[in-house]
Amino acid sequence: MDQDFIKELGYKAFDSRLKRISDRMSHDVRKFYKEQNIDVEPNWYLVFMLLQKNTEMSIVDIAEPLGYSHPSVVAIVKKMADKNYLQIKKDSIDKRKQLVSLTKKALEMLPQLEQVWDSCEKAILQVLSDDLGILTYLDQIDSRLKNESFHDRFKKQYLKNK
Repeated sequence: MDQDFIKELGYKAFDSRLKRISDRMSHDVRKFYKEQNIDVEPNWYLVFMLLQKNTEMSIVDIAEPLGYSHPSVVAIVKKMADKNYLQIKKDSIDKRKQLVSLTKKALEMLPQLEQVWDSCEKAILQVLSDDLGILTYLDQIDSRLKNESFHDRFKKQYLKNK
């Protein structure tokens, strides 16, 4: 049986297809990290990059530009802190706010991580055959979903078909 049911379904399985591609890439990056004895998860790189650029940020300030939920950023930050890549301290003005920054361990590791990320970027360009048109489509999808959620869109369709 050499069928690809998700591919067969076409746009009906759009989210599943994107997830499958993402999972494959994450799995391979995780495998590479293990081979190189790098104790980092693939989804941490955005937090590394943001904190490299901004030195110290609150959880909300990390979540916002990534478009991630607060709880998912809390989970990532906790895991990174547990591995001693992040330092977390309470804001001196607002004690409820936690400020996150890279540790010495993380800063020392950045050159190696940047080399990995650069190689990863080149591999992605290779997979895309240097055609970045997909990014334009993703931008459009993102924008449309910000204007009207997918929930609202498919609910309208569902009610129309009743």
